[in-house]
Amino acid sequence: MSADHDTIAAIATASGRGGIGIIRISGAKTKEISKQLLGNQIPAREACFRLFKEHDNSTIDSGLALYFKSPASYTGEDTLELQGHGGPVVLDILLKRVLALGARLAEPGEFTQRAFLNNKLDLAQAEAVADIIDAGTAAAATSAQRSLQGAFSERINDLQAQLTHLRLYVESAIDFSDEEIDFLAGDELKKLISSLQQAFKTLTETAKQGSLLRDGMTVVLAGKPNAGKSSLLNALSQRDTAIVTEVAGTTRDVLREHIEIDGMPVHIIDTAGLRETSDIIEQEGVKRAKHAISEADQVLLVVDDRESSSEDYLALLNDIPSTAPVTIVFNKVDITGAKVGEARTEAGHKVVKLSAKHKQGLDVLTQHLKAQMGFNSEEKNVFLARRRHLDALARSNQFLNDGVEQLLHEQAGEMFAEDLRLAQNALSEITGKMTPDDLLGEIFSSFCIGK
Repeated sequence: MSADHDTIAAIATASGRGGIGIIRISGAKTKEISKQLLGNQIPAREACFRLFKEHDNSTIDSGLALYFKSPASYTGEDTLELQGHGGPVVLDILLKRVLALGARLAEPGEFTQRAFLNNKLDLAQAEAVADIIDAGTAAAATSAQRSLQGAFSERINDLQAQLTHLRLYVESAIDFSDEEIDFLAGDELKKLISSLQQAFKTLTETAKQGSLLRDGMTVVLAGKPNAGKSSLLNALSQRDTAIVTEVAGTTRDVLREHIEIDGMPVHIIDTAGLRETSDIIEQEGVKRAKHAISEADQVLLVVDDRESSSEDYLALLNDIPSTAPVTIVFNKVDITGAKVGEARTEAGHKVVKLSAKHKQGLDVLTQHLKAQMGFNSEEKNVFLARRRHLDALARSNQFLNDGVEQLLHEQAGEMFAEDLRLAQNALSEITGKMTPDDLLGEIFSSFCIGK
């Protein structure tokens, strides 16, 4: 896939009214567009105040113009930024003028895509641009900035170098297989393999922390009506998002709130009470509740603590997929007088006892949620990672381990070398050195226009 020669343009600032509006232009016609629009060519990398002119020399707007000459620009092409007033009407008129001068409207993420294709950024860095924009917490923004600066790519490149070294060692041993010394059975090879496996483990653990900072965890509140799910949602979000009444079935739809726990985004979903009902609207609510439960990272089965001894709540577990991680939350301990805390039930599920109404035990619950996801808020120098990065790391590590098995049990050095090559290819998908075009299209289409 290569960048085409079209000159592209788009409004780079958010839609709506603002003090400043920016239009970005990139491509071979940028210099000519600049002359037509500004009256003359401006020097590179200097902010110049100019009038932005219409075809009849009337003024559309005025502001700063910044010209970046190829290859010293974000995209690697000639680039012009027009920083004028942020009214949507004037920006639209100015953009139409730029398009009339020979540019076309940029597609989502096309500026960053050109930066990638022109080797200004690798794919992990390009994705970090979108992640900075979309960051929901300060920790996520900081970690995305580390990825943009190349921290993640550097670790991937180090891993690639180790794989290359091991691959060269194995292939050299194969070439000299007639020698009396069996290099493939020596201690040196074992050390190389052990070091590489440890590097994969360390990088994967760090990447998982970065993925949690980016995607967070999805927590679904489930249970019978009037167990206190909505009260728990309000307590965790620290605002009255859900209506709380004594009337069973008050919540009939899915309610969503977003909080953060030590920098980790948490998406909380309150659902309709699980019960048999003849109410058509409530039936739909129960159906949606079950769908949300099936996609949850963690299900909190909220139970009235007054019903904890009967164990009737265990029947509700039949409505929850066996693969879903479930924590039973015994609520309303302010009524029963039970001790706030954490225990394990006979059914093998984790239990947290709390009072949502009086916000007692919430700290126990939030720490439990962190532990369930393996989130370590103390880990430093985390870079942001995506699920596709974790998948590529896992596949690469699996190829390595498969090759080791081939070597140990079949003495197949050639197969080991091939698995190492496949491991390298999987890692290359992260930085974009070997990435299918359809994956590139999927990644950049999620960007905003103008970035």
